Amino acid sequence: MTSFVDQCVETVAGSAAAVVRGSKHRPRFKKLLKALAGTKNILITSHRYPDPDALGSGAALSDLLRQTLPPDVKISMSVTGEIGGGINEAFVRVADLKLTPWDDTTLADYDAIILLDVQPVVTYNPLPPGIMPTAVIDHHGLPGRKPHCPFRDIRTDVGATGSIIFSYFMEAEKNINATLAALLLYAIETDLAGAAGQPGELDNMALSSLTLLADTRKLYQMRYVDLPQNYYQCYYAGMASAMYYDDVLITHLDEIDSPEKPAVIADFLLRFDQVHWVMVTAVYENRLVVSLRTDSKLSAADIMRHVMRTSGEGGGHRTKAGGFIALQTPDPADIDKKRNKLRLKLLRALEIKSPGKKLVK
Repeated sequence: MTSFVDQCVETVAGSAAAVVRGSKHRPRFKKLLKALAGTKNILITSHRYPDPDALGSGAALSDLLRQTLPPDVKISMSVTGEIGGGINEAFVRVADLKLTPWDDTTLADYDAIILLDVQPVVTYNPLPPGIMPTAVIDHHGLPGRKPHCPFRDIRTDVGATGSIIFSYFMEAEKNINATLAALLLYAIETDLAGAAGQPGELDNMALSSLTLLADTRKLYQMRYVDLPQNYYQCYYAGMASAMYYDDVLITHLDEIDSPEKPAVIADFLLRFDQVHWVMVTAVYENRLVVSLRTDSKLSAADIMRHVMRTSGEGGGHRTKAGGFIALQTPDPADIDKKRNKLRLKLLRALEIKSPGKKLVK
């Protein structure tokens, strides 16, 4: 047992040391501190309708800055967009996040804004037009110019923003307490889910290190949360309407009360052993929301942008992507027309010509 524990500790220590060595060549957190020099009122925020990676990254960065900056610097975390019932809401509850209510009118009171897990050019950016963040920390790849701000750390080879924040702790040589380690571990796990099997080197270092640091009771509470009945109704709807065309599965959830659900269902359906692509659509707040997942060699982000071209907005990562189409009317016939157009564009993009088969008969 002693030998086994020693081996585990050595493995984690080796991972942490590798992060520290890499940080010395590219000191990111040190540059962030330089961008924040002299600030007294800092806001940490993320994309609208935040997920565990966004929320966990924000909580972790708040803790790190409190350990690093002078005690008179005020650090607030605030998000906008409903955190609907289900996994995201449970994460906020179990994590006991101290969130400041969002208010557009108070944004000018902050002398620094840090934007996590999103970039200013996308629709889910929470900041009003004309307000540019001081720092952007993200892992999404976007075409076009990078944001013009004093600090940006955008790493498309990393699977979760939480992994980037983990590297800051290693660079700064600051402690991660057991509760925070559990939050950060769960945040990274969920962003890698479904896509998964594809974590980057930094993600693997974070996962192995945080596993031994995490409060296992807190981690269990987050992994196995109670879910409302409508979650199971979504699973049922997703399977009942699912059709697969060779290795592509497509389904629809109708109207949902939380934007996290298409992604959760897509992650689940990608485990079907006959498919390598899953697209899930649903209606949320006058939008047709789309989640795309793949374990193929093609990029989900590239395919999503192609499918959404001229119709809506979309982007993401190599293995997972999302997008939406604005709905001018709640007419079911119009929604079906848009869904059918997306289906045809996806199948053409992937060169699929076979007829569809029902997943559940």
